[in-house]
Amino acid sequence: MTDETTHKQDSNEENTGKAKSAVALKYQQGEKGAAPTIIAKGFGDLADEIIQLARENGVLVHEDPYLSDFLATLDLGQEIPDQLYHVIAELIAFSYVLQGKFPDSWAKEMGKVSQHV
Repeated sequence: MTDETTHKQDSNEENTGKAKSAVALKYQQGEKGAAPTIIAKGFGDLADEIIQLARENGVLVHEDPYLSDFLATLDLGQEIPDQLYHVIAELIAFSYVLQGKFPDSWAKEMGKVSQHV
């Protein structure tokens, strides 16, 4: 399963002098040792296009200016650093829950997770 997450930062250029930015991550579940990777990033109009494409394709768009600023410093194709694993893992897990996807182990161990959405 592939999960993509786009982080965006909305800024009013007139008030802050800073353009809107967007960073897209991709995570291939099941690949041992694989970390989420930067697959797109941009500012201004390009950021708008990244966000629009993400929404059109059902990709979670998460707004966090601090995370977006940090991710924007990474290169395309670069894996996220170890320090961000927990933050990004929580966002990916939350995106699964929002889509009604739960690990099989939750239903087996808890016996309370409904598979019907």
